[in-house]
Amino acid sequence: MANRLLKVSSLATAVFASSGFYLYSSHLDLSDLSVIRFGRAVATTAVISYDYLTAFRHVENGTDEYWDLKSKVHRRSAERLRDLCCANRGTFIKVGQHLGALDYLLPEEYTSTLKVLHSRAPESSMEEIQQVIREDLGKELSDLFLSFEEKPQGAASLAQVHKAVLHDGKTVAVKIQHPKVQKQSANDILVMEVLLKAVHWLFPDFALMWLVEEAKKNMPLELDFLNEGRNAEKVADMLAHFRFLKIPMIHWNLSTKRILTMEFADGGQVNDRDYMQAHGINVNEISENLGKMYSEMIFVHGFVHCDPHPGNVLVRKCPQTKKNEIVLLDHGLYQVLQPDFRLNYCQLWQALIKGDMSGVERYSRRLGAGDLYPLFACVLTARSWKAVNAGISSVPVTRSEDIEIRTNAGLYLPQISDLLNRVPRQMLLLLKTNDLLRGIETTLQTRASSSSFINMSRCCIRAIASFQPIFSVQTLNCSALSANAGYDFWCLLLLYFLKYYTFFL
Repeated sequence: MANRLLKVSSLATAVFASSGFYLYSSHLDLSDLSVIRFGRAVATTAVISYDYLTAFRHVENGTDEYWDLKSKVHRRSAERLRDLCCANRGTFIKVGQHLGALDYLLPEEYTSTLKVLHSRAPESSMEEIQQVIREDLGKELSDLFLSFEEKPQGAASLAQVHKAVLHDGKTVAVKIQHPKVQKQSANDILVMEVLLKAVHWLFPDFALMWLVEEAKKNMPLELDFLNEGRNAEKVADMLAHFRFLKIPMIHWNLSTKRILTMEFADGGQVNDRDYMQAHGINVNEISENLGKMYSEMIFVHGFVHCDPHPGNVLVRKCPQTKKNEIVLLDHGLYQVLQPDFRLNYCQLWQALIKGDMSGVERYSRRLGAGDLYPLFACVLTARSWKAVNAGISSVPVTRSEDIEIRTNAGLYLPQISDLLNRVPRQMLLLLKTNDLLRGIETTLQTRASSSSFINMSRCCIRAIASFQPIFSVQTLNCSALSANAGYDFWCLLLLYFLKYYTFFL
């Protein structure tokens, strides 16, 4: 028996030693091993779940002590989740960034902690970058570029961007996918799905499976940079009439599924007020133009850029015209809105702007909210039910209202989760987009301005009119427009009047 144990232990030692030598000699990062990533995710989920299950045993629900303790549990759980995302990288960081934008759903402790993931993305080494270029373009860096900066301009969850100069002297930005993301993403999403189901079993009110479903659908699209290039060209053509908008041109001969080479465009992030002040850029003009751009994408065309976080929206003085310019980057994730959905969404926003409560209920129900339509209206606008009843264009946003919204996000988590599982999948990315844009407006201190409602109303009217029967190409048959559209026209005129009246006060 002793000899057998000695043989087994010797064999085990040899296996572990050879495995260790292999890992060392191949420079393999342990974080790349599926079993390590899975184990780390399971351990973090178990610790967070145990904390929530045991922390409140000896505290009376609803007391000051209870709320104080709950905030602390939220905070340390969010920090554990953030650390997991940073350790596993890739898809975990991408999903963590999405969670950080869900101000209407998650407590403030989570959103504020996870927002830092936008600046905590990993960088691939220069060796890894060169390997991707060799594999995809079949040449060395020196054959393709006159110069190539080793330090990336920026690193994100799925890729990083390097500045380079072509042999013809043109300056370009080269977006290169992290080499391991493609292989890991499917396994990572499967791990998240299993763990979310386990958490839902422990905490039935916790229902975030829609998040996994969205990741399953969108991740392959975001990992295909040729798809991103096509989206960039489509939106550049679609919004070509906006002279303030810059979409970098794609260099297709230097682009693949993992590499996207485009015209280089610099600038400051759209939420950087100091940069705008230093460069003489009008904050209100930028905010208004951003609203115009997104209102047209959502309401008129139904083709929506769904990742407008500040790193993807730059502002600058145009080198040629010296006018203010918005540079829109990262076109990997777009939402295509179906006509029926877009029409109901337009009519819902018109009702919200005017305070038409029967319209709010009618179009919210059509969009799947059912009896939760009051909650849906509050989630969509990030406004209180009182402000929604009065018409969001007529009630200014206050700090107390923002605090009320954040407090209610925690109290109504089960209902919000139920709502998000009811509404069409198209709505989920729109909610994320709304939140990111709202965050930019809050930083710029231009939230809920009259100009933003004017632009939304104008685009809604155009969109609704496009759904009306067209009887003549040369003439507009006014009878084809509904009485409601006529009423909306007068509301728009009133908004214009209010805007310029307050300007001259």
